[in-house]
Amino acid sequence: MSQQPSAAPAPTSAVATVSERHDWWRDAVIYQVYPRSFADSNGDGMGDLEGVRTRLPYLRDLGVDAVWLSPFYASPQADAGYDVADYRAVDPMFGTLLDADALIRDAHALGLRIIVDLVPNHSSDQYEWFKRALAEGPGSPSRDRYHFRPGKGKNGELPPNDWESIFGGPAWTRVTEPDGTPGEWYLHLFAPEQPDFNWEHPAVGDEFRSILRFWLDMGVDGFRIDVAHGMVKAEGLPDLGSHEQLKLLGNDVMPFFDQDGVHAIYRQWRRILDEYSGERIFVAEAWTPTVERTANYVRPDELHQAFNFQYLGTHWDAEELRTVIDRTLDAMRPVGAPATWVLSNHDVTRHATRFANPAGLGTQIRLAGDRALGLRRARAATLLMLALPGSAYVYQGEELGLPDVVDLPDEVRQDPAYFRGAGQDGFRDGCRVPIPWTREGSSYGFGDGGSWLPQPAGWGELSVEAQTGEPGSTLELYREALAVRRSTADLGAGDAVEWLRAPEGVVAFRRGDFVCVANTTGESVAVPAHGRVLLASGGITEAAGEAKVPADTTVWWTRA
Repeated sequence: MSQQPSAAPAPTSAVATVSERHDWWRDAVIYQVYPRSFADSNGDGMGDLEGVRTRLPYLRDLGVDAVWLSPFYASPQADAGYDVADYRAVDPMFGTLLDADALIRDAHALGLRIIVDLVPNHSSDQYEWFKRALAEGPGSPSRDRYHFRPGKGKNGELPPNDWESIFGGPAWTRVTEPDGTPGEWYLHLFAPEQPDFNWEHPAVGDEFRSILRFWLDMGVDGFRIDVAHGMVKAEGLPDLGSHEQLKLLGNDVMPFFDQDGVHAIYRQWRRILDEYSGERIFVAEAWTPTVERTANYVRPDELHQAFNFQYLGTHWDAEELRTVIDRTLDAMRPVGAPATWVLSNHDVTRHATRFANPAGLGTQIRLAGDRALGLRRARAATLLMLALPGSAYVYQGEELGLPDVVDLPDEVRQDPAYFRGAGQDGFRDGCRVPIPWTREGSSYGFGDGGSWLPQPAGWGELSVEAQTGEPGSTLELYREALAVRRSTADLGAGDAVEWLRAPEGVVAFRRGDFVCVANTTGESVAVPAHGRVLLASGGITEAAGEAKVPADTTVWWTRA
């Protein structure tokens, strides 16, 4: 456990200094910071909260509205902080509660909002509740707060059911009881160090309502809920009846995911959030079979936003993009929630690398592909995403056009999925390599003491320093796109687009006086010029009312 004060600093009044735009979250651009890979203030090779705080002006100048911080809580780091040992403490590798308080206050003073991760599906096996459950043995009240079960087989040597971990292998681990004998099994949908809470136990709900208030009192503007579709399990924990269950995820409602009972939890949480001023929000990481089921999480009395993973997994293909855009907007409209759009995060291969490879390889790959093609498509995909109605998410470093680092030596990899068979590919380290800030230095400006994952040679040429002020750079494209988005009345919030006739392989739509055209083909296409060019991801030419749009390029026009 972290040796820090158990009480939060006094509630901050800095929330009042944040722009009081009504319903700000409906069109917000939210930037994900993965703290260990963003900026290192003390030279230990690991990013920290003070490092994030010193870089807040960069994020303000980039033009984002809010910053989402991946977990920084006290943790043994079995899964990069998603195994929480103390929800009310900052892990010493990231700083202290006072650092968190200073970060929140500085962000608000700069007009930025802060969203923190919340991990309610599971704790660390070093959480006090779980350690007590192990020590007290079978039948103890402490075990009821998790899913402990006797095993099957003659001597209880088989798992209680056939569920498989998302990270590979059985979703159950057998414990050694206090008397030294093999005993009960506990459920962990992820790593064995991440036992699942039993949300049927009232103490679990009580604890998390208290945790919400702790961070709301510190001034955070919202929570991103990890595994928001998990928490509630089907009654009786029934067998699934199949193997290779990971391949089934996203195709059907599972007995351990997307159970209807989660919605009662969120309705309770929403009442707490609405007690606080400043328009605080919830964002769901909810992997569901359809966008229609995702919409259940953002009904008016539940959460505010949910990640659009169907969009993230869509290929760079005009027909597929139109389909998922329509389905998303159609699903969100009845519940009055904004659509969200996202291309990358800390769990998937960066889209500059995904788009560099043939379609159909999934969202976790270890192939570099055609770097120039990937970057060209990534830039075009960004302008398309930022033109759509609703809120958009940017993962740190994508504004630099960073590719995944696909050639990390096996001996430096740290993704827990890599160390378990038959689970995820374990390639997430490639998108978590610390980002470059300067052209030179031992870690390209990340910090004075190297970086926890090795950065590739040439990383400096993709750095903030190298791209700042450079015409045509990806960083400057993002800066300009976000500025135009903020200043253009027809962009941002909304729930519909007007599709325009376009050549095959081209996405074209209108929003008021604004028009977006994205050429997803490998050839130049001719389209009508729709007014004054606001921005383009690549060079275009116009003549006689017609525009020639190069391959894998997006253009913004306005008739205003």
